[in-house]
Amino acid sequence: MAIRRRDFLKSTAAAAASLGLPRLARGAEAASIYDIERFGNARILHITDTHAQLNPVYFREPSVNIGIGEMAGRPPHLVGRAFLDHFGIRPDSADAYAFTCFEFEKSAARFGKLGGFAHLKTLVDRLRSDAGEKHCMLVDGGDLWQGTGLANIMQGRDMVEAANLLGIEAMTGHWEFTYGEQALRDNLDRFKGEFLAQNVFLTEEAAFNDAPAFDKATGRVFKPSMIKELGGHRVAIIGQAFPYVPIAHPKRFTPDWTFGIREEELQKHVDGLRHTDKVDAVILLSHNGMDVDLKLASRVSGIDVILGGHTHDAIPQPVAVKNASGTTLVTNAGSNGKFLGVLDLALDKGKVSDIRYRLLPVYSELLKPDPAMAELIGRLRAPHVTDWSEKIVAADRLLYRRDNFSGPVDELICAALRSELDTEVALSPGFRWGVTALSGQALTMEDVLAQTAITYPETYVQEMTGSQIKDVLEDICDNLFNADPYYQQGGDMVRAGGLSYTCTPTAAIGSRISELKLNSGKALSANRHYKVAGWASVNGQQGAPVWDVVGKYLRSGRLAPERFGSGVTLKGVDGNPGIAGQG
Repeated sequence: MAIRRRDFLKSTAAAAASLGLPRLARGAEAASIYDIERFGNARILHITDTHAQLNPVYFREPSVNIGIGEMAGRPPHLVGRAFLDHFGIRPDSADAYAFTCFEFEKSAARFGKLGGFAHLKTLVDRLRSDAGEKHCMLVDGGDLWQGTGLANIMQGRDMVEAANLLGIEAMTGHWEFTYGEQALRDNLDRFKGEFLAQNVFLTEEAAFNDAPAFDKATGRVFKPSMIKELGGHRVAIIGQAFPYVPIAHPKRFTPDWTFGIREEELQKHVDGLRHTDKVDAVILLSHNGMDVDLKLASRVSGIDVILGGHTHDAIPQPVAVKNASGTTLVTNAGSNGKFLGVLDLALDKGKVSDIRYRLLPVYSELLKPDPAMAELIGRLRAPHVTDWSEKIVAADRLLYRRDNFSGPVDELICAALRSELDTEVALSPGFRWGVTALSGQALTMEDVLAQTAITYPETYVQEMTGSQIKDVLEDICDNLFNADPYYQQGGDMVRAGGLSYTCTPTAAIGSRISELKLNSGKALSANRHYKVAGWASVNGQQGAPVWDVVGKYLRSGRLAPERFGSGVTLKGVDGNPGIAGQG
């Protein structure tokens, strides 16, 4: 496969840098951002990890995304200026705002919100028309149905309607599974596209009991792939669902199914598509996370491109990975509807002869909202707007979530848990979804739900020894920094309120966490019992939903935690370009 590096470098940076100030330009000048020279004979449009964000959002990219070992200093583990330098993006450009945390608040005022399904549909329709209807398809990498109060109440039905109108032809899943099998299947009955997941199988007991499956001979629960004719050529799309659903979420949601990366099964399926079905291209629609996809690409041959998701990494250029049969390109398309991946393929004589790829930021101010999608969004939201629009309090600082160790949103949640449940320590999961609020922005219950809306939101209080607390931190830290990507599940570090500690990401398993102290400065005692609050437990709990706890706390006017800051001291990562200001 011929890979043109110069083509990968044709991101929107050059066009964005020329835009006028103080806001994005409009009209013909702005339109040039989305003028893509036609190339090849097949176009695949890719979105992932939208987390049910139907309207445009602010979303700050991480300032801490540390790579360890071979991944240090390599995409996706670059932030801030290191990211800009690596990809040749000007610091004052619209792309710098879209792809990094660099001067985020200043740039947010200048460039506005990104995403929104009405704006996304306008862009999708334009790019589909440019390529030709018979040459183009739109795919979604999962985490489409979850992330807002609306999606939670409707169990994803709102997003199925939006997906159908947008024209999604194939998707895979992750948080979709947390609605449970019946809701999942009900939604898939309404979905006009294909749900693909080659790596989800029946358990032995479920197979014995004749549980529903796409292929009972193999035990595959869902269709593993589809073949789409694009421009007279056969393109295979294989689905790869999140491999760790029963570990990362309550097992009760998927009791009859087993997951996993399933390398061997994937290789057999790729070989069958190549040799039996005689496809011209193989695309893996993945929700593995980028580090996992990079390893997978080196071990499974015959895949042309991996369209990746899960870790919310917005990577302008594909990463080329060599394997036994040649090269696989690995991409990841960000989150929250901020980006649209455009993969153009030149197909000739049964193979991919050339590729061009662009990751386009969806600047809402440059794209006229599609009327039909805008009407659908308004109709879906109408029953809940009044209840969720109450202004609770104004943000006294930039509130964001995405960073390896902490963020002001999670510090706020931890403060609410400690205050309302009267505990010394609070733990909040390191979710990567959840939008950003600018300083001074009025917070509503809809904003609270955008950080907390899941199907297992119950809070809890339990006694834990200092040793048990350390073990929890060590276990999750290993998930984040294990040198083998196959042992990473893709989230960030659990957030700890009322507690500070030192972390050495490069240390051995079980030795990364040290110097644990309460906010008082007193060292955590291994044998002493502490009162700990939390939420989103994989074990059933009976406490109030976390959004009620946070809402009550905010209504009291106590927005600011007693101590602002993550409380985490890092060691052994000096000069790592996955930390803003270093590298």
